[in-house]
Amino acid sequence: MKPSRRAFLEAGLALPAILHSTPELAAAQSPLAVSSPDSSFDPWVEIHRDHLRHNVAEISRRAFGRPILAVIKNNGYGTGVVNIAQLLEPQPQTFGFAVVKLHEAFSLRDAGIRKPILLLGPFDEQNLADAVAHDILPMVYTPLGATLDKIAAKTQKPVSLHICIDTGIGRVGVPYHQAAPLVRDLAARKSVGIQGTLMTFTEDPNFDKEQLRRFNETCASLEKEGLALGKKHAASSFSLFQHPDAFFDMVRPGMAIYGIYSENEFRHLGIMDLRPAISLKARVIYVKKLRKGDSAGYNRAYLAKDDVWVATIPVGHADGWPRDAAKSAKVRINGDLYPVIATVSL
Repeated sequence: MKPSRRAFLEAGLALPAILHSTPELAAAQSPLAVSSPDSSFDPWVEIHRDHLRHNVAEISRRAFGRPILAVIKNNGYGTGVVNIAQLLEPQPQTFGFAVVKLHEAFSLRDAGIRKPILLLGPFDEQNLADAVAHDILPMVYTPLGATLDKIAAKTQKPVSLHICIDTGIGRVGVPYHQAAPLVRDLAARKSVGIQGTLMTFTEDPNFDKEQLRRFNETCASLEKEGLALGKKHAASSFSLFQHPDAFFDMVRPGMAIYGIYSENEFRHLGIMDLRPAISLKARVIYVKKLRKGDSAGYNRAYLAKDDVWVATIPVGHADGWPRDAAKSAKVRINGDLYPVIATVSL
């Protein structure tokens, strides 16, 4: 869910103040330079830091104390990649962070984040050199030995990286049956420091077992040759519920940190008590009584079977709330839950 026009962070992070121009200042400015304040009825997103920390503790308990590589891609799932990293970095269970976009990794370093950062997304040769200069770990799955040698020669130290092995998801990663030559080549280079080896599940219950077998056999064969693979990791938020045999040396959750169950049935398993760490909020702008037979929404989507009180809130799909939310969503007003009627509009 994306934050809309402004974000109030319960986390206590410093936010830039909204400056209101004095008449003297406004007169000296171009009209285009004068910004209008937001409406007090604009929706906002709140981040609940206590819930974030609770969820990290729950994940750590579930993973039997294994370190957590927190996936905070997509700008922290819309809540600000720096905001989330600053809240999670002090947590002892947090080993580091994983992002997809290079600029997100740079933003974390620029904000003073010091724990390891794994770049899951693509890069070119110049991107790679810049990432290494910022102590960002690239995820590698192609023959980059010559490039790594060149970068290491300039920095005078090995390039730390993680190797991605594709066991069947088919997106990125060296195919498991072709992994050995690549890993051998990287491990043999003084320019390289293998810090981790990873895979990603398809989340197909039957095929996941085959993926895990492929990863285990590939890693075992390489380790038998004396090759060090660093921290092995495969378990996403989904896998925390389904694959405790794939926790390896580290777990790699994303949504679970935010209190989101990747499958609704996971809520009732009692495996982890996750708490929502993000709230979309808005003020009620209008309350009225519909009489029996009155309608609400386009195409008269809602017909009142009896007299009923309804409230209007100024939030819609332009603010990141899906149009089909009326099918199942509820709104909490003064502690009580109410169904969403009619249709979600702009």
